Amino acid sequence: MAGLSFVELSIFLELRMRYMTTALRVLAASVLLASAPAYAAAPQCGNRTSPATSAASDESPLEIKVVTASKFAESISDAPGVMSVISHDELQRWGGVTLAEILDRVPGLNLTSAYFTDRSIVAARGDQTKINGGHVLFLINGRPTREILEGGLVSDLLESFPVASLDHIEVIKGPGSVLYGSNAFSAVINLITKKHDLNGFSASARPGRNNTLAASGEGTYSCGAFSLTGAAQLHQVPDWKTSYQYPSVDLTMSSSPIAQNINIVNRSQGGYVGASYRGFNAMSSFTDWQTASFVQGNVGQPRWKRGFADVSYDFNPSSRWSSTVNYTYTRNTFGTIEFPDIKRDSSEQLLEWTNIVHPTNRDQVTVGALYTHQQGGETFYGLGFPIPISIGTRNGSGGYVQLDHLIVNGVKGIVGLQANKIGSLDTSVVPRGGIIWVPNGAFSVKALYGEAFRAPSINETTLAHPALSGNPNLLGEKVGTFDVELAYQRDRVQGSVNFFHSRQTDSITIDTTTAPWHYANLGEATFHGVEVESKYYVTKQVFLLGSVLHQTNESGGVSNITPIPNNSVKAGASYQGDEGLTIGVFDTYRGVVPGYQLTVNPVVDASHLVNAQIRFDVAHYFQNMGSTGLSFVANIENLTNNSLWLPDLGGGTGDTIPVNRGRTFYVGAELSLNRSQRGSGN
Repeated sequence: MAGLSFVELSIFLELRMRYMTTALRVLAASVLLASAPAYAAAPQCGNRTSPATSAASDESPLEIKVVTASKFAESISDAPGVMSVISHDELQRWGGVTLAEILDRVPGLNLTSAYFTDRSIVAARGDQTKINGGHVLFLINGRPTREILEGGLVSDLLESFPVASLDHIEVIKGPGSVLYGSNAFSAVINLITKKHDLNGFSASARPGRNNTLAASGEGTYSCGAFSLTGAAQLHQVPDWKTSYQYPSVDLTMSSSPIAQNINIVNRSQGGYVGASYRGFNAMSSFTDWQTASFVQGNVGQPRWKRGFADVSYDFNPSSRWSSTVNYTYTRNTFGTIEFPDIKRDSSEQLLEWTNIVHPTNRDQVTVGALYTHQQGGETFYGLGFPIPISIGTRNGSGGYVQLDHLIVNGVKGIVGLQANKIGSLDTSVVPRGGIIWVPNGAFSVKALYGEAFRAPSINETTLAHPALSGNPNLLGEKVGTFDVELAYQRDRVQGSVNFFHSRQTDSITIDTTTAPWHYANLGEATFHGVEVESKYYVTKQVFLLGSVLHQTNESGGVSNITPIPNNSVKAGASYQGDEGLTIGVFDTYRGVVPGYQLTVNPVVDASHLVNAQIRFDVAHYFQNMGSTGLSFVANIENLTNNSLWLPDLGGGTGDTIPVNRGRTFYVGAELSLNRSQRGSGN
C-alpha cells in the first residue's frame, strides 16, 4: 500500500468493506469444513487456548484482567480508571439482540436519543450536552472508531455491531483522552471480540411476528500460528405505526398541532472479521442501520453506515519492551432522501505507534505517537442537484505518555498526558494523575483526576449553510473530572461506590444572537453525583447484579440541562443450571426527566424497561451429539410493553419523539460446533 495515493487507498478500503459481506456469508461453511474430522489428520490445527483469556475452572468470572485503562493487562482494582465490565458470562446469561440493549445494563450509562443525526445514543453520568454521541469514544479491540464530520455519530454501532463476536466489554467512566485522544470525554467503551482459541461455529435464527428477525453467526478457525474469527448479524423489528404531532415553535400558527400517522422502520446489519499470524493482526467491521428522523415535522428514514479496518504488527525489542504499530481506518456515511435532503461522507486514517516499557520492577510506562488524516463533506440535494455545503481536510499529530509507579507495596501512583494538534486548531494538552491504594486482596481505593477533549468537527469549522455557518476559530471542548472510588472484590462478590465531579468548558454550541447562526464556544457545565455497583454469585447457578446512579448538572445557574434523569436504577437476576436451562431478567428504571411533563406527544415519565432471555440446551441430553450444541432461545424486549418516548433533543420543540415501540419477541434456535452453550458460572 505504500505507493498508493490517499484517494486510491480510500477506494481500496471501501471495496474491501463492500466485499466483506460476501466473505462473512462463506465464513460459516469454511469453518465447518475446517473443523470437521480433519482434527485427527491435523491435530496441530485448532483447539488452542489463549493465555490472555483462559481461566482455571475454579476462577470466578469476576476475576478478569482489563486492558483499556493503561493499554496493558491488569486487575480492575489496579486500573487507573473507574471501570465496569460486562463479562462473557454476563453476555451468555442475559444475552442481548443489540449492543444498545447490552450497554443499557452498564452502571452509569443511559440510553437516549436525538431528533436527527444520532437516533440511538449512550450517555455517561448524565452527560448528553451534544445531539450526538461525541462525548463517548468507542474502541474495537482497543482501536478508536470516530465519526469526524459532525463530531461523533454512534447510532450504527449501537444498533448494528454483531454482538455474537463479543467476548466482553470494558467501560471507563470518565476522561480517557490521555491514551485515546479526541472524543474520550465522559466514557470509553472497548468492544473486545472473542479470541481465536477453538475451531468452532455457532449460528442463531430468532424470528418473530410481523417480520421480526434476529439472526447471527460467528466462527473461529486456527491452524498453527494462523487464526481467523468472524461474525455477522441481521436485526429487524416490526414497523412502528404510531401518531406523532409536531409542536410548532411558531406562535403565529395554531396551538393545536396536527397529528400525523407515521411508520417507523428499524433495520440493521453488521459484520466483523479478524485474523492474526505471528505478530501480524488485521480486523475489519461494517455497520448499517436505518430508522426514522424528525426534522421540523418531517419524518424521514436516514441511514447510517460505517466501515472500520485496522492492521497492526506486534514485536518485542527486549524482554522489558513491547511495541505495536497500528494503521486504523474509519469511514462514515449518513444521509436521507427526505427533508433536509443531505448526504454526508467522512473518513479518518490513524497511524499509531504504542510502546509498553518496564524500566524497573516498580514502573510501567505507556508511551506513543500518532498521526491522523481526516476528510469529509456534506452535500445538499433539496433543489434536485448536489450543492456542497461543507468540505474539509486536515492532518493531526500527537504524543502521549503514562507512568504507573509502585510507590510502596499496595500503593500505586499514576501520571500522564497527551498533546494533540489537529489541523489549524490550537494544540490540546490534557493530563491525568491519581493514587490507587490496595491494602489487601479485597479492598481498593482510587483517587483520580483526568482531563479530556473533543476536537471541533469538520462541520463545526467549515459548514456554509445559509442559516448556519462554521467557525474556523473554535477551541476544542474540555472536561476535567475528579473521581473517588471505594471498591471490594472477593471470590463471588464485587461492589463499588464512586463519587464524581466533572466540569466542562468551551462547550461548542450554536450562537443564535447574530445572523446567520454560527458555532461558538459558549457553554460551561458541571456534573456531579454518585454511582453504586454490585455483583454477587449466590451459587454457581444464581447470579445477581445491580447499580444506582444519582447525578445532577447545571450550567449558568440552570439545573438539569440534559435529557437524562437524575436517578436510574438497574437490577438483574440470572439462573444458569447444569440441566441446560438459562434464564436472565434485567430491569432498567429511568426516573423522571425534568421539564418534559407538558407535551403534546406522550410524556417522558418514570419507567421500567424489562428485557429477558431464556435458553434451553437440548444437546445436553443427547450424548451422540458430541461437540455439537443445540439450544432453543427466546429474547423478550420491553416485557412490560410500555412504548418509550424521549426528549426531542436538538429539535427545539421541548417535546418528545418515539424511541421504543413496545414488547418484541424473538424465538428460535442456536446451533453450534465446539461452542459452550452455557457459561461456566461460578
